[in-house]
Amino acid sequence: MSSNPRVFVARLIGLSVFDPLGDEVGRVRDVVLTMPTRVRVRGPRAIGLVVEVPGRKRVFLPITRVTTIDAGQVITTGLVNMRRFEQRAGETSVVAEVFDRSVQIVVDRDSGPEPAVVEDLALELQPSRDWLVTRVFCRRGAPTRSRPGLRLRRPRGETVLVPVEDVQGLHLAGGEQGAHALLESLEDRKPADLADAIHDLTPKRRAEVTDAMDDEMLADVLEELPDDDRIEILTGLTAERAADVLEVMEPDDATDLLAELPADTVEELLQMMEPDEAEPLRRLLAYDQDTAGGMMTPEPVILGPQASIAEALAMVRRVELSPAVASLVYVCRPPLETPTGRLIGIVHLQRLLREPPHQAIGGIVDRDFEPVPADASLETITRLMANYNMVAVPVTDEEGRLLGAVTVDDVLDHMLPEDWREERHDETGAIPIASPPSSRGPSSSGPSSTAEGAARV
Repeated sequence: MSSNPRVFVARLIGLSVFDPLGDEVGRVRDVVLTMPTRVRVRGPRAIGLVVEVPGRKRVFLPITRVTTIDAGQVITTGLVNMRRFEQRAGETSVVAEVFDRSVQIVVDRDSGPEPAVVEDLALELQPSRDWLVTRVFCRRGAPTRSRPGLRLRRPRGETVLVPVEDVQGLHLAGGEQGAHALLESLEDRKPADLADAIHDLTPKRRAEVTDAMDDEMLADVLEELPDDDRIEILTGLTAERAADVLEVMEPDDATDLLAELPADTVEELLQMMEPDEAEPLRRLLAYDQDTAGGMMTPEPVILGPQASIAEALAMVRRVELSPAVASLVYVCRPPLETPTGRLIGIVHLQRLLREPPHQAIGGIVDRDFEPVPADASLETITRLMANYNMVAVPVTDEEGRLLGAVTVDDVLDHMLPEDWREERHDETGAIPIASPPSSRGPSSSGPSSTAEGAARV
């Protein structure tokens, strides 16, 4: 299959996968193993690769359909099944479940086992054409916590490459495991893609990974996860950290999450939050979830009429704002925090870009708009956005004071089915990759499939 008898999993991650004609199929994101059922009976065996194809979807590529693995590429032949990868019982994902695992290794027979952390696995091609884990690259020492409740830290000991038979606990998932390698492999992902990867983990592994995230990253992920997952994660945190994460989340998303919790838990978390962070959530919780008040963002971009266009542009440039929130500036009388003074008008981002920076925004406000009351229904808001091609709608009270803004992403969240985040791309068809003539590209050096490979896809 390959001219190189040994490859390290960490070096495979990120490699491009090509078909025999040289077209890129995707990139390797993980390796799937089956662990031996009896101690010291062969090593763990690689049964396939998790490949990320266009669209950020991960599919399973059986190892029997890989013709070449080397330092720069993976070449496949046969069929690429485009069904989304779902890990099965008895399978182990190396990056997600083995890297950073705490094990015991035997380096010196006289001193006995010592603690270590797995950093890489070496796969070797056997005469039977199986790829087996033969060696484990470890860092000596046990991971530690800086103080209770914080993430596991990697040990600082020397690294060693030991035979797999000298590693104890490699097949056990019950011990502590860090998440450094997994998070590094996902660091370039958008929050929705990161949430998708977190969703696929086991509950234990999910808790370990979220424990290793900082509050900002975890808040972004919680905003993208299905309700069941994010409730599980939030309730698994200490109350203090849960309150910290809720403070970082967008208020409307935090409110949706709190609405799923028992009332006493909600009050406990709100009491632990900073008062100025908890107040918007208390106001949103007073509204029904499917009304403008329940959907709105209570922190839109608000300025007084004397503010300059340059100041407005500086406000909408803030990286924490979503495109929909940044699309409108709401011009109000003081106070300039919701609930504000009377709403004077709105200014579109495009209008700001067309006017001189020194001009006051009060001179370019658009008064030809229709705000909605806090009890407006989802249907009312949807029709208003469609009729006037708007991506955000102001929400006001009876006195014309701005309470917040409903954005198009808020509307989409409520229009889609409740379980839309859990839905899988479940295409069952396989995309054939035609085998080239013998004069073009590499040819398969082994059988194109086995019973196990055919069953897995």
